[in-house]
Amino acid sequence: MKESDIVKAARLISQSKRICAFTGAGISAESGIPPFRGEGGLWNKYDPVILEIGYFITHPAESWEAVRTIFYDFFHQVKPNPAHDVLARWEASGILSAVITQNIDSLHTQAGSKKVYEFHGNSDRLVCIDCHKNFKSNTISLETLPPLCPVCYGILKPDFVFFGEGIPPAAYQHSTHVASDCDLMMIIGTSGEVAPANHIPHIAKRSGALIIEINREPSQYTGTITDLYLEGKAGELLPLIDELINSNYYT
Repeated sequence: MKESDIVKAARLISQSKRICAFTGAGISAESGIPPFRGEGGLWNKYDPVILEIGYFITHPAESWEAVRTIFYDFFHQVKPNPAHDVLARWEASGILSAVITQNIDSLHTQAGSKKVYEFHGNSDRLVCIDCHKNFKSNTISLETLPPLCPVCYGILKPDFVFFGEGIPPAAYQHSTHVASDCDLMMIIGTSGEVAPANHIPHIAKRSGALIIEINREPSQYTGTITDLYLEGKAGELLPLIDELINSNYYT
């Protein structure tokens, strides 16, 4: 990657009026959360069946054993990294309009981002599969599995999307609206392999948005819709771009 590419990214961002970010597992991996796919991915250690909704309904205790280990014994130790921090600052300063994320770890919110559309839901909430009431995960004991609803004693499920479930309607509607309205989308840390989330950047492109991509390796978007590809870690590149914007160096 050329230094001029970072300068160009700073200039394009500064010239745009409606910017959104579309983030995936790569940005969370820089905080220490392993991705599901690829080298070191969770699916190399666990059978994906544990996150199939049909399996969860018929084997809730077994599914919860793995879910607790993967998510709830670990996520509370993880903190936002500089990439999350930059996006939150950009939103606060009016540079960024919203974050659309495929991640369920709440790191964008922890960093201070307010407009975060969680395409796949969130691990911080548990939902009863019977009465559909929601509870903060830190208010429910996971010592005995599966955890039961305090209201109706139905089984509680993490409020993120399992295989076989649909995307939350509100998250889908907000995400597609933001994508169709933006004039620049930043793709950060996603391979573009997971449907239907992978269609979101295409909505932005069809609506005329420029696409800046930050990934450690080329993705499904790189040779197709990406206008400017920055190879590397978002936690390193976004602070560099932020410095250039703040110093007006890009001019």
